[in-house]
Amino acid sequence: MISTEILAQLDTTEEQLIGHLDGDVREIFTTMIGAEVSPSHLTATETKFRDCVTAMVGFAGSYNGMICISTPKKLAIDLASQMLGMEITECDDDVRDALGEIANMIGGSFKHHFVKNGHEVRLSTPSVISGEEYVMSVGSIPDTLTLMFESGAEHFMVSVYLESGD
Repeated sequence: MISTEILAQLDTTEEQLIGHLDGDVREIFTTMIGAEVSPSHLTATETKFRDCVTAMVGFAGSYNGMICISTPKKLAIDLASQMLGMEITECDDDVRDALGEIANMIGGSFKHHFVKNGHEVRLSTPSVISGEEYVMSVGSIPDTLTLMFESGAEHFMVSVYLESGD
């Protein structure tokens, strides 16, 4: 959930932000990766990951925050293979670079929904973490929007954290 204060500043509703994020993720996966994804019925409350890869891009400016995508390693490898048009068999630099670029594209697309009326938001260089087990927390729960998606039999999540900047 994004706090009512942030929603008022953005002059939007949480439903509109959900629609924008859902549309951005699906469009990027379809056009840039060639993968079909759909919203998942699973809820996203997980912050402890096993055998996953998480790519993050920060927002800075009129609004600060982060957007991240977390996938199982197998899905990250499959997505990188599709995106790069080559067979990848392990979670290597190509996989981390591809997932970082996916996070960057989602962040770049999503920020345009709330960067208006003289507001400016810049994106950071993507950061990627992976491992057998890790815990991640991004901001506070009231200002985080998380959606679950599925691609084939695999599930992944995309989270956005926003707070007032400048």
